[in-house]
Amino acid sequence: MATWSPDPAGLAQILQTLRDSTNIHDKHIQSQITMRLNDYQRVPNYIAYLAHILAAMTAEGEQIRSIAGYILKNNARLITSASPDAAVYVKASTISAFTDASVMIRNAAQQVLITLLGVLEPRNWPEALSVLIQALDSPDQVTQEGAFVVLSRACEDYPRKFDVEIQGSRPLDFLVPKWIELCQHPSPKIRGYAISCLTQFVPIETESLNVHIDNIISSFFRTAADTDPIVRRNVCTGLVLLLASRPDKLIPEMHNVAEYMLYSTQDQNTLVSLEACEFWLTFAEDPELQNALTPYIPRVAPVLLDSMVYSEEEILMNPDAEEDDNANVPDKGEDMKPRHYSGRTHGLEREEKSDAANGQPAGSGADDEDDDYDEDYDDDEDMSTEWNLRKCAAAALDVLAVRFGNTLLQPLLPHLKEKLWSPDWVQRECGILALGALAEGCIDYMEPHLPTLIPFLVNMLADSKPLIRSITCWTLGRYAGWYAQPQTQEQRDRFFIPIMEGLLRMILDNNKRVQEAGCSAFATFEEEAAHNLIPYLEPVLQNLVLAFDKYQQKIS
Repeated sequence: MATWSPDPAGLAQILQTLRDSTNIHDKHIQSQITMRLNDYQRVPNYIAYLAHILAAMTAEGEQIRSIAGYILKNNARLITSASPDAAVYVKASTISAFTDASVMIRNAAQQVLITLLGVLEPRNWPEALSVLIQALDSPDQVTQEGAFVVLSRACEDYPRKFDVEIQGSRPLDFLVPKWIELCQHPSPKIRGYAISCLTQFVPIETESLNVHIDNIISSFFRTAADTDPIVRRNVCTGLVLLLASRPDKLIPEMHNVAEYMLYSTQDQNTLVSLEACEFWLTFAEDPELQNALTPYIPRVAPVLLDSMVYSEEEILMNPDAEEDDNANVPDKGEDMKPRHYSGRTHGLEREEKSDAANGQPAGSGADDEDDDYDEDYDDDEDMSTEWNLRKCAAAALDVLAVRFGNTLLQPLLPHLKEKLWSPDWVQRECGILALGALAEGCIDYMEPHLPTLIPFLVNMLADSKPLIRSITCWTLGRYAGWYAQPQTQEQRDRFFIPIMEGLLRMILDNNKRVQEAGCSAFATFEEEAAHNLIPYLEPVLQNLVLAFDKYQQKIS
């Protein structure tokens, strides 16, 4: 252990603060503790004290030691301003705690290792990397798993920091073959971690990985039918990333890959099905892969459609599935927070995609085409901020519609009609969502059907289910360009006026979600209608005034 040692008085003070922090019932005390902990950040070598408590004070309770570890993690950047002896002590203590007998202490040390490795970078802390690499060969599976917890998260967070030369060798030259070998480990956890680590380096195309790319693909294929869903999920992730960055390696095997992904998109485990669905979204977004994808369109389209149906769990978790009248319920604080979304580049950095099932009209910037589709399904009528299978499938169908048009629509139409006229409202809702997803890419081919479909949608605005009414608003907004500028009085009477009146009713609906969807759709409608709306401004404004009186804070 390094030569740094704590000042007894300072150690006692920090230790007492950590003990006091376990008193969760007194908010005043908690506030004081937070202030004290913030003040400690100005104490020289503060993180060395935390490392000492975590690793060396074995007589202290596990809870206090682990708290010290997590505070150390949150203050990891202080190591760059610590004295050389203190910095060495922190690193040595963290490595020591990594193999502690206590699970709680090991878990805390793993988090510290991940963060410190990111701050210092592996090239400046080769000792930690050496410990982790050695642990991969440990006969103790717990030690192996601990090393993989650190490596998998570190590779996910900062993969490029591993693609370096350290003391004359490149760590990835050893790690990549080791991970390939461990893809066949008896433990599903180890197999899952090994595949996960490999996938993080596919998009950055490091030479250490490229020389083994064929073996990596073979490893993915060998584990494709694994009994463990996490392993299968990671295989799907790996194949998605390979498709995005090395399609040349997958095209020769596309038949087998496509069959596997079709099967996996229907997997009962939602983690697997979501990752498999990402494959079709990635596939559709690359125009250079269009010819390779075309033969699978008749089979992919119905699978994506079925994937857009609300699951039983989603319905149970969604208050709007049954709760119709909530307009008088006060908005909660979280309802007022703005929602921000960032598309996860299909592969390495697709962070949280959100709200993707029933969005807004897609954008048109060529450079942002992929993001447009993401954002389309990032204003989802299910109001969730979690990217899920339903949203991914809707986004994929949208992109496929733009890419393939009638080639997609024709095989999909019989399935779409079955959904739209289903007596089951969940199936019907899925059909209306799909109808909206097809709008941008298939409008020319949908036009012969719209004189029938638009009145159907207007009728759906009177459905008893709020989710039907809200998704219908969104879909009507997607087709506003078709009906909002009537050329004849018949078109005005059949489409323009009924839709205008229907959306105004939705603005005054008794369900908040429907209100919001109605407002959004009407805004699109009025933008498209322009001067055509002038004769109706008086009733429109009357409705909007009523809406302001009725709404809670969020929409108004």
